[in-house]
Amino acid sequence: MGRAIALSLAEAGYRVVCHANRSVREAEDLVETLVAAGGDAQAVVADLSQGEAVQELARRLCAEHPVIDLLVNNAGLYERGAFEEISAASYGTMQAVNVEAPFFLTQGLLPSLRASGEACVINITDSAVARPYGEYAHYFVSKAGLEALTRVLAMELAPGIRVNGVAPGTVAFPPDFNENTRESIRRAIPMQTTGSEQDIAEAVLYLAQRGTFTTGQILRVDGGRSVA
Repeated sequence: MGRAIALSLAEAGYRVVCHANRSVREAEDLVETLVAAGGDAQAVVADLSQGEAVQELARRLCAEHPVIDLLVNNAGLYERGAFEEISAASYGTMQAVNVEAPFFLTQGLLPSLRASGEACVINITDSAVARPYGEYAHYFVSKAGLEALTRVLAMELAPGIRVNGVAPGTVAFPPDFNENTRESIRRAIPMQTTGSEQDIAEAVLYLAQRGTFTTGQILRVDGGRSVA
């Protein structure tokens, strides 16, 4: 999903900074692809589960980019676990990456975002926050928090910075889902199919470039599953 968003933004004329933690080689390959296509891109590495790393990333980006027009908080963890088996460490890491990193990275980038005059922050949430399922309690707590953060910041940072969320539905299956499970999910979607990473990228582009009177909203891109 992050790759699709970066490619679409670069095609739209953005200079793209691609963040990675464990997927450094993939981020570097993506940057090479974007530059070869005539774009302007760079890769940065940071462990978003570590507060100091988030702050250092923000300091570096502000120093290198005095004006930032768009921040997409896309990095996230998705981990299965029965409620009674979720440890404090797992819970803490989930919150750190999925909601605390967007909170403090946005905070740290405020000087560059405000310098834009028309900046946009887009948080990638999850359409299933509206109808959560079992064995992902710590995950859904984090994504619900990110949606709340989206609305709060839309109020507090207006009018200079718009803040919205994109909530993907099923655009990719976990590798351990068998075909029966995948088909049952497809049948539960009113449009009877799954989406794609490009659907999410198009939603990001809409909010960044054309939704200029839109802030504080969560755009659910899920084939209607959240209302079925």
